[in-house]
Amino acid sequence: MQCSWKAVLLLALASIAIQYTAIRTFTAKSLHSCPIPNPVNCSLSQDTDVADRLCDENPTFPYNLSRKTHVLILATTRSGSSFVGQLFNQHFDVFYLFEPLYHVQYTLIPKLTQSKSTTDRRVMLGASRDLLRSLYDCDLYFLENYIKPQPVNHTTDRLFRRGASKALCSPPVCESLGAVDLHLEEGDCVKKCGTLNLTLATESCREHGHVAIKTVRVPEVSDLRALVEDPRLNLKVIQLVRDPRGILASRSETFRDTYRLWRIWDGTGRKPYNLDVTQLTTVCEDFWNSVSTGLNRPPWLKGKYMLVRYEDLARNPMKKTEEIYDFLGIPMDSNVERWIQNNTRGDRSSSKHKYGTVRNSAATAEKWRFRLSYEIVAFTQHACQQVLAQLGYKTAGSEEELKNLSISLVEERDFLPFS
Repeated sequence: MQCSWKAVLLLALASIAIQYTAIRTFTAKSLHSCPIPNPVNCSLSQDTDVADRLCDENPTFPYNLSRKTHVLILATTRSGSSFVGQLFNQHFDVFYLFEPLYHVQYTLIPKLTQSKSTTDRRVMLGASRDLLRSLYDCDLYFLENYIKPQPVNHTTDRLFRRGASKALCSPPVCESLGAVDLHLEEGDCVKKCGTLNLTLATESCREHGHVAIKTVRVPEVSDLRALVEDPRLNLKVIQLVRDPRGILASRSETFRDTYRLWRIWDGTGRKPYNLDVTQLTTVCEDFWNSVSTGLNRPPWLKGKYMLVRYEDLARNPMKKTEEIYDFLGIPMDSNVERWIQNNTRGDRSSSKHKYGTVRNSAATAEKWRFRLSYEIVAFTQHACQQVLAQLGYKTAGSEEELKNLSISLVEERDFLPFS
C-alpha cells in the first residue's frame, strides 16, 4: 500500500522530532536510551509495544544526571553518623534527610528494631530501595505510604526527626522563621514550624543542587547495588565505620534498657548466661561483608564508594571532610567549615543529648576505653577479630594498655576512594 503525501509529511516531521530528542538526550549525557521504532510502509514496526514498554519502565532523567550528586551515608547506630550527616546538612546546596527509612522499618516490621528474619530483611530492603529512589528524585510524597497516621493534604507532624534537617526547618518549607531563628535547635524547629507540608518540602528538594540521606537501616553496600548502578541517580556511598568496641560502649550508655545485660556484665564482672551477643556480632559481620565488597573494588562501585573511619574524621575533621567533598565532586562551602570549627571542640556538658553533635570529637573517639571493662573488651576483640584487623584497629593486650591513651589503638591507614 502506497503512502499519501500527508502521511509522508507526518513521517518527516516525526523523524525531525525524534532526531531533536536524540540530540537533546545525548547532550544531557543521558546514559539510558529507548529504542525508536522505524516507519515501514507508513506504519510502525511490530516492536512498538516493546519499545514503549521499555521506555515506560526505564525513563530518562537528564536533570539528575547533569546536575545532582546523590549521597548516601551508610552507617550503623552509634558510629558517628549523626555527626557525618551534619557535614552535609550544613551545606547551602544540599537537601539532607535524617533516617527516612525509619518509617519503612516501623511500618513493615513494627515489633522489631533489628529483624533477624531473612524474609523481613528482604521485604525491608526492597521497600527501602524504592523509597530511596523516590526521595533522590525529590518525590517526598512517596513517604506518605509509610507515615502513620497517613498525612492529610500532604501535611504531617510525624516525620521522624524532622528538626534534624536544615532544609525542612527553613523557608520555603517553614515560613514562620525570623532572622534570629537561623540556627534553631531540633526541638525548637518543630515547635516554630508546625506541621510539615510535603509539597513545600518537595519544592525545596528540587531547588537544591544535591540530595544527601543518612541511614543505619541498610546493612551492607551490596544491598544498594541496584541504586548505585542506576545511571539516573548518580549515587555515591560514604560508608562510615567505627571501632566495634566504641560502638558497643556508646550503645550500652545510650540504649540502657536494650543493653541492660551488657551493663550488668560491665558492673559485676560476671557475664549473664542469656546475653544477646548478636547485638555485637551482627555489627562486625555487616562491617566485614560490606567493607570487603568495597575494598575488593567491583566495577559497579568504581567512583561510587568511599570508606571513612569515624576515628580519622574525629581526629582531623576539617581535612577528612575536605577529602569527602573532593570525592563527591561538590565544593565545600563556608557553612560546613564554620560548623566543624564550632562543633568539634565542645566540652563534656555539650554532648548530653544522645544524638548531639557538639563535642570534643577527638576525645569522644577514645572515650570507650574508659567505659568498658577489660573483660568485655577482650570478648569483643575475640568476636570481631577479623573486622578489627581489616579496618586497622589494634587490640589491647591488658587493662593497662587499654587505659593508656599514649598507646594508639588505631593504625595509620589511608583508605583511598575507589575512583
